[in-house]
Amino acid sequence: MNVQTDSTPGITQAPFGKLPDGAPVTRYTLVNRHGMTVKILDFGGIITNILVPDREGRFADVALGFDELSPYLGESPYFGALIGRYGNRIAKGRFTLDGHSYQLATNNGSNHLHGGDRGFDKVLWQAAVEGNELRLRYRSGDGEEGYPGNLDAQVVYSLTDDNEIVVRFSAVTDKPTPVNLTQHSYFNLAGVEGCGDILGHELLIDADGFVPIDAESIPLGQVRPVAGTPFDFRQPRSIGSRIGEDDRQLANGQGYDHCFVLNREAGSRLLTRAVRVRDPGSGRVLELLTQEPGVQFYSGNFLDGSLSGKGCAYPHRGGFAIEPEHFPDSPNQPAFPNTILRPGDMYATESRFRFSVEA
Repeated sequence: MNVQTDSTPGITQAPFGKLPDGAPVTRYTLVNRHGMTVKILDFGGIITNILVPDREGRFADVALGFDELSPYLGESPYFGALIGRYGNRIAKGRFTLDGHSYQLATNNGSNHLHGGDRGFDKVLWQAAVEGNELRLRYRSGDGEEGYPGNLDAQVVYSLTDDNEIVVRFSAVTDKPTPVNLTQHSYFNLAGVEGCGDILGHELLIDADGFVPIDAESIPLGQVRPVAGTPFDFRQPRSIGSRIGEDDRQLANGQGYDHCFVLNREAGSRLLTRAVRVRDPGSGRVLELLTQEPGVQFYSGNFLDGSLSGKGCAYPHRGGFAIEPEHFPDSPNQPAFPNTILRPGDMYATESRFRFSVEA
């Protein structure tokens, strides 16, 4: 498969449908001097397409997504989206902050997931192109989805000539509030039109520990060593090599759907490599560099062929997600790194998705 790419470096834009209220949605196309192409919506900040070459120079789209707007408005599994105010889960949608109790929307059983019923993936961001950057801004109002305070969030996307998608988040608030923003693209480095699974992809995660969960995917409040478990990806091995083992944590996640605790000094803000994924067939490599303390690795366990796009009915484990983030349920877990943003402080974090080819 060899997908046609845009050839002129820079950022262009084109209509991509309308929301039910008539508001137009725009898709921005970022192209670097090597022909790598990334397409992003101002709705949800959704990355719809990532076109990169294989070892033979043949381009393919490696991002799961849809061909039109309407599926993104429904029960999409966060394909390509920006996530906020809080990525991952908060138990029962409840937390206490400075003596006040808050109840968030519960949209994942009895728990809060990825910002609620209408998280940042379901809103229209204000977009502006500044040089080689796409800037998206959104004000989340006081009480939205149950969160306290007005939160002014900004996400800056750029595509470098080193084949890196750079994602920079920032936010300020007028009341203390939990903030844990992330990017939720699903990848298949073999190319999504092949409709295959990702079990043969080789994965490395630079993490000595992970966050174990209960049957509702809520953290047990501890960090567990990966050594001697199916969660040990400190050396590259295929995603599918141990995914079928009789393991309580794999059963709870129905596969991998866990936050890995990255090997970095406490409080470090260095941008370091956290994850490396390689598809042996195409030679495509994806590396995640991040300032975050954790990364959620999700092996596409709930894909079942019922969602279609780009000529493919996405199969079980047809894509993986690597979400740089703080730990799930941190507002209720005092031992976990802090996720509370306070007035006068700025939330700021950067992650990079770097693509390359290995012979």
